[in-house]
Amino acid sequence: MKEKIFISGVAGFLGSHLAERMLSRGHEVIGCDSMIGGYLDNVSEGVEFHQADCIDVSKMKEIMKGATVVYHCAAAPYEGLSVFSPTLVGENTYGTTNSLLAAAISNKVRRFVFTSSMARYGDQEKHPFTEDMTPKPQDPYAVAKYASELTVTMLCKLNDIEYVHAVPHNIIGPRQKYDDPYRNVASIMINLMLQGRQPIIYGTGEQQRCFSFIQDTLDPLEKLAFEKNVIGEIINIGPDEETVSINTLAKTIAKLLDFKLEPIYVPDRPLEVKVATCSADKARKLLDYKTTYSLEKGLYEMIEWIKKRGAKPFTYHLDLEIINDKTPRTWKERLF
Repeated sequence: MKEKIFISGVAGFLGSHLAERMLSRGHEVIGCDSMIGGYLDNVSEGVEFHQADCIDVSKMKEIMKGATVVYHCAAAPYEGLSVFSPTLVGENTYGTTNSLLAAAISNKVRRFVFTSSMARYGDQEKHPFTEDMTPKPQDPYAVAKYASELTVTMLCKLNDIEYVHAVPHNIIGPRQKYDDPYRNVASIMINLMLQGRQPIIYGTGEQQRCFSFIQDTLDPLEKLAFEKNVIGEIINIGPDEETVSINTLAKTIAKLLDFKLEPIYVPDRPLEVKVATCSADKARKLLDYKTTYSLEKGLYEMIEWIKKRGAKPFTYHLDLEIINDKTPRTWKERLF
C-alpha cells in the first residue's frame, strides 16, 4: 500500500536518504528543512519540498495535510555545542518535536517515527548500551532528545497514534555535511585531510565509537513505518561489531587518502561521553538488521563523494551562547 510520508530534515543527511528510499518504493514524500544542517542538492527529485522551520507549527499543520506517516529526522544534533549553545540546540531539538507532534495529531497521522539519539544513554557502567537501560543524558542535546521521547510517547498514547523511537548512532556516508566545524567527526577529518591539513582530536583520542554506514540504516528505518511489532518500542539502529577509537578513525581515513598523519590534540570537550556503543540485538530480532558495510568501505564511499564535491572551508554558522574558559578553542578561535 502506497502512503504519503512526511520527513522533517529532508535536505539533511539521514532525511534525504530516507526520502529517496521511500520514493523508490512508490510512496509520496513531503519534506521540510530549515537548511541549518543540510544541502539543497540532497533533496531528491520527486519530493514535495518546503524550506521551512519545524518550529513553525502553523506551517507544519498546513504542509503535513494528508500525511499518514511522519519521520521526525530534523534536529540540531550538536551534542558538544549544546553545552555552549543550549538555547539554539534546545529549541531546534525539543521545540521542533513539540511542533511536529501538534501538527501530526491535528492531521490524524497513522504513525509517528521519532529519530532519537544514542546521547540519551549518557555515561553508563555497562557497554554496549541496551534499550532497557535507564537514560542518563549528560548534555543539553541529550536532555532534549530524551524529553522529546517522553513527549512523543505521552501525546501519541493520548491521541491513539502509533509511535516508535529509533536510536540511530554515528551514521556516516555521502551527503553528510562536511563543512560544519561543530559535528560529524569523520566528515571533518576527511575535509581537513583533503585540504592537506591535520585532523584535530579532542582529548587522548581514545574515545570509543561504532560507526554506521547510511545504507545499513535504511532497511530498518523503512520498516519502522509499517511493521506492527515495533509500535511503542525504542530500538537502537546501528552496528555493534566494529568498535574503534577516534585515533583509529583518523588512521583509517589517512590510510585511504595516503595522508601523512600527525594529529593535533586539544583538551577534551566538556561532558563528552568516552565510551558510546549500542547493542544491535533488538534490531536484529525485530527488524532483521544486518551490517553489510565495514568502517573502511563506508569511509571510502564517503571520501569519494566529498572529493567529487570538493573540499570546503568550514563555516561557523552557529553562534556560541556561552564563551568562557571551558569553551573549546577550536570554536572560539575557529581553528578548523
